[in-house]
Amino acid sequence: MRFRAFAAQNMAMTTSQNDVQVQQKEEGEEDDQSMSRSDSLICLSLIRGSGEDSLDGLMRPRCPLTPSLSPRKRTTSQSKTEPPLLRTNKRTIYTAGRPPWYNVTGTTFKEAFVIGLCGGSASGKTTVANKIIEALDVPWVVLLSMDSFYKVLSKEEQELAARNEYNFDHPDAFDFELLVTVLRKLKKGKSIKVPVYDFTTHNRRKEWKTVYGANVVIFEGILAFANKELLKLLDMKVFVDTDSDIRLVRRLKRDITDRGRDITGVIKQYNKFVKPAFEQYIEPTVQVADIVVPRGGENFVALDLIVQHVHSQLEKREITVRSALASAHQGQPLPKTLSVMESTPQVRGMHTIIRNKETSRDEFIFYSKRLMRLLIEHALSFLPLKPVSVETPQGTVYEGKRLSGKRITGVSILRAGETMEQALMAVCKDIRLGKILIQTNHDTGEPELHYLRLPKDLSEDYVILMDSTVSTGAAALMAVRVLLDHDVQEDKIFLLSLLMAEMGVHSVAYAFPKVRIITTAVDKNVNDEFHIIPGIGNFGDRYFGTDAPSDCYESDDGMDY
Repeated sequence: MRFRAFAAQNMAMTTSQNDVQVQQKEEGEEDDQSMSRSDSLICLSLIRGSGEDSLDGLMRPRCPLTPSLSPRKRTTSQSKTEPPLLRTNKRTIYTAGRPPWYNVTGTTFKEAFVIGLCGGSASGKTTVANKIIEALDVPWVVLLSMDSFYKVLSKEEQELAARNEYNFDHPDAFDFELLVTVLRKLKKGKSIKVPVYDFTTHNRRKEWKTVYGANVVIFEGILAFANKELLKLLDMKVFVDTDSDIRLVRRLKRDITDRGRDITGVIKQYNKFVKPAFEQYIEPTVQVADIVVPRGGENFVALDLIVQHVHSQLEKREITVRSALASAHQGQPLPKTLSVMESTPQVRGMHTIIRNKETSRDEFIFYSKRLMRLLIEHALSFLPLKPVSVETPQGTVYEGKRLSGKRITGVSILRAGETMEQALMAVCKDIRLGKILIQTNHDTGEPELHYLRLPKDLSEDYVILMDSTVSTGAAALMAVRVLLDHDVQEDKIFLLSLLMAEMGVHSVAYAFPKVRIITTAVDKNVNDEFHIIPGIGNFGDRYFGTDAPSDCYESDDGMDY
């Protein structure tokens, strides 16, 4: 059901004053921007009558924009996602994480909540989007701009654009096929690449931006509601309604100061393309909107309604993973995808040392590194090899083996998994490395994704995923899901850990039956605090010589959960 939201500008106003404001809006569609409208009309007269001084006239203080709706200072399209964090002089603390978006089978269970923002050019859509992001105060919000999806122009079209004779406001100017594909993948939790459109050259840049990990997606654009397939992907549709004079003034200032256009060309383009396109394609789509927001980012009542609705929808989508893992797969035989290193006297001796609580930190590190090296060497034997012939220095032919695949990439689950990187680099020359930070939320007990940095183009790689210990498998499950979301093939993922509990082995194997699981030992039990029994203790604390992690600590370390 569609409704129109209005915000009173002064909460201390009397009832009669409020009644006057509402009546004005209902009868004449006038609002508190009357001052801005009159200023914009002054600007228009300056533009039409000042000739060479038109730019100066436009920039004078007498033509102010609404303060919180300042123009975008950019020459390229903008799509972004950033995890919440605090930076200090010495370290980065990740303050909020992304809870599980999949169930115990590893299948994506909840899709991102997608808000569509539509409105005329320079109506304040980006400002509204940023205000919503700020008010939502939830992690992993993605802003996707329709500006990123302008079509690549031919040489002739670029010449027309340079003369302001190309219609960028027509539906044919957008690559809707690519846009729908990208938004659909993002809604399903996949990693996507977004083109970056350069408004000064009217072309896409070579580098595309990678976006991943959306709890909420805010998609904004002038034609956000103009495509039926797009509309199916939107969970909430918001139309930003701003007076046409205000929009023109904003567009003039933006295009002149930020995009290097001349005032005559901007006016010509507006009259020839922008205004007719708004009337024909954009304004009619207000009929499909769930909420109409007059005055954009200044309409705090409308923004509050939007935020409340999104919060209620996110609460309905909450799921629990760890408790389900703890009660599943009990008494089942260990899976065939598990490979445990042979417990030779040497291996058992090293386990005795690192499991001993009296072992010094130096000895713990030394023997842990030895085990890691043996584990990595053992894991590499499972990589597929192809026959190859080489000529020896003596001139004879040797029939050997070589990796059958593109390359190997290592990914560590921070921070304890990072301790295994050195062993991997020692046996795999020039290997690429990635990192994933997963922490337990101490309120919910669920793992949360806080940060990731992965190499580009992983889809053809064999990925060695490293963590020091795995108990319930919750963190490993999330890490594997992240890799799959980045198009890594399941049968090319190798999960390596010094020590695992049977529960963790079953959890990973049940959710991802093609993932190869490799460890030096498997312990049978996990206690009520999800620690492996007999176990090894907190690997990260023992290795790095630190205390138990606090609420804002960088990782769950080797307790794995």
